[in-house]
Amino acid sequence: MASQSRRSKYFDNAKFILIFLVVFGHVISPLKEKDGLLFTLYTFIYLFHMPAFIFISGYFSKGFGKKGYIQKTVKKILLPYFIFQLLYSVYYYLSGKEETFHYDLFQPHWTMWFLLSLFCWNCMLYLFARLKWKGVALSIVLGIGIGYIDQIGSFLSLSRTFVFFPYFLIGFLLNQEQLKRIIKSSWSLPIGIVVIAGTFLYFSLGFPEEAVPWLLGDRSYSAMGVENIADGLYRGVQYVITILVVFGFLTFIPSVHLKLTEIGERTLYIYLFHGFIIKSVNALIPNKGLTVISNHYLLLACFSLIVCVFLGSYLVKKYTKPIVEPNLSYSLQGN
Repeated sequence: MASQSRRSKYFDNAKFILIFLVVFGHVISPLKEKDGLLFTLYTFIYLFHMPAFIFISGYFSKGFGKKGYIQKTVKKILLPYFIFQLLYSVYYYLSGKEETFHYDLFQPHWTMWFLLSLFCWNCMLYLFARLKWKGVALSIVLGIGIGYIDQIGSFLSLSRTFVFFPYFLIGFLLNQEQLKRIIKSSWSLPIGIVVIAGTFLYFSLGFPEEAVPWLLGDRSYSAMGVENIADGLYRGVQYVITILVVFGFLTFIPSVHLKLTEIGERTLYIYLFHGFIIKSVNALIPNKGLTVISNHYLLLACFSLIVCVFLGSYLVKKYTKPIVEPNLSYSLQGN
């Protein structure tokens, strides 16, 4: 992380590993109830993979105060959301998952919540960036408090927007030198190993199935079946554990160029398109087939890797760029 080049390789490596975990997590999701190891992997992955992605997104949002930032954010985030929300609506209708065609911008389909929340997080910086680290404390309070609102849920991705915002804000506030001291010092990797290994061991000893919704952050406490005033403490503990695991994960990331490093530059393509592949494959495999493949861990990992490599290829980017990165120009002066 000593130079711009190495720093780019570091984050591209991190993004590739994280997008692989996203795809792998979605691949094993329908299988997790059939296999104890897959359930452990699923819950462990979901504890930190999106928070880590969100942290990195925040880290690269430091230019929010520049002229035209919101316009660029609309182009890069909100327009792809509109397009892929429509594509998923069409897909669900044509595949028979929905009886009627329904295009709703306020209820994000599946993975589309991330784009909507990402746009909101960038807008929220205009208030929280001024508060600096006090803003992190406030964002955690809001993330905990939002769970007490019974009506909160997937509408406009409001629940996830508030629950996951602290990770985005922490990433935004940390500068290069601070991050380097945390994840590249002599003690970082040993502590990271202990944190990752200890957390995975804890999850493997019996993570409760009813606690899975806590990892998703998409509903209120009452919707998760708990209505105690102390429920916010659990989310507070979850914040602490997740932040530790995110930084533990970041200590493992190499800064050298690998064969798959360049795919880390195209994770948005993988994120937006992989759902069509996974949902189509799941629709083709009967329940008995799911049971058969649930213990073929290498097969599941290889399939996930193939999806990432294919969707992250230059060829896919070349032919799908117009809908992933719309080539629209904005004029701030109205000219």
